Amino acid sequence: MECNTNSMAANPGSLYERLQQIEDTRKKRGIRYTVASVLLFIILGKMCGQNNPFAIAEWVQNRQSSLCEALSLPYTRMPHHSTYRRFLVLFGIRLEQELGEFLQQMAARLAYEVISFDGKTFRGTITPEDPFGLHLLTAYLPELGIALKQLPVEKEKENEIVIAPKLLEGLDLRNKVVVGDAMQTQRNLSTQIIEHGNYAWIAKGNQKHVRQAIELLFVPQTSKPGMGCPLMDFRSATTIDKHHGRLEERTITMSSLLNDYLDWPGLSQVFKIERRFTHARTGTVHQEVNFGFTSLDANRATPQKMLEILRFEWGIENSLHYRRDVTFQEDKTRMENKIAARCFAMIHNVVIALLNQQGFSNHAQACRSFDAQPLKALSLLAGL
Repeated sequence: MECNTNSMAANPGSLYERLQQIEDTRKKRGIRYTVASVLLFIILGKMCGQNNPFAIAEWVQNRQSSLCEALSLPYTRMPHHSTYRRFLVLFGIRLEQELGEFLQQMAARLAYEVISFDGKTFRGTITPEDPFGLHLLTAYLPELGIALKQLPVEKEKENEIVIAPKLLEGLDLRNKVVVGDAMQTQRNLSTQIIEHGNYAWIAKGNQKHVRQAIELLFVPQTSKPGMGCPLMDFRSATTIDKHHGRLEERTITMSSLLNDYLDWPGLSQVFKIERRFTHARTGTVHQEVNFGFTSLDANRATPQKMLEILRFEWGIENSLHYRRDVTFQEDKTRMENKIAARCFAMIHNVVIALLNQQGFSNHAQACRSFDAQPLKALSLLAGL
């Protein structure tokens, strides 16, 4: 029996409703599955811990009766795993767009301050013919656990420096702080940001002069006979946290003394941040020191506040990239087609955001829970 294409309408505002807005450009003859239902099954399988098209197809097939009944889809059989791959290619651009708009709509209802930029390579796309693979630059909201937007970086022709300004376009930067690693520490990007928002950058080798000036400022001064030490405006704060079997101590020292010396758009403060890690089991101590600067003035960004902001930038690896790689096995999933890979990455972003909004901190545990109650996951996606 072929599919009844007049499947049940999803509730307004649900993800399933957005999927139903994707136009079916296939020839009418021989159509068995609606675009929305196949794409919904992919996302549903992901939420329930299935991490590649083959596993998703098998998982959906084993739950045929309950899924067809819930969605009013009278299939006699469910899609083959090759169908899922084909749909990701055929409708990938529109799917990525709809999922991105869904995430932005989700974020628009919530309050946040920090936007973090970071890039990640989808290692499952690396081949001998394409050693670069797919690299995506993502704008992430660490306070909400939502990836707001992503853009591909064609590493043969460009890099994150070129893509970052495009990623900013369309984002509301009012009362927001953009943070990123050394790659994003660029003058043009800073100028673009301070038109409506603020930035906090780490200075490394790509901004050698800036880093050296900040580092020199924080070198301990020795007094000279009859002269004393020069007057400084240093302000400091320290936080100590214990998690994952290690003690982490972070100390930041800030100053406004270089505002007239460093020629950088919007510069208001520079800082030195020291991190000390002590592993409880072995007693091993690891230390690192970084230098950076921000457009936030001393009234808005106290040392304690800046520690909070910078910690969000460090957290993107654990809260987004680690989950995509470990929980959803992104890098282990072979994807020769980059459009399909982009869709898989965006699906991971959506699932992570949904789980975060449901209050889950352990996403592997959340996937196991939904696997045991798939209709609960379906309700979350379709508003049934």
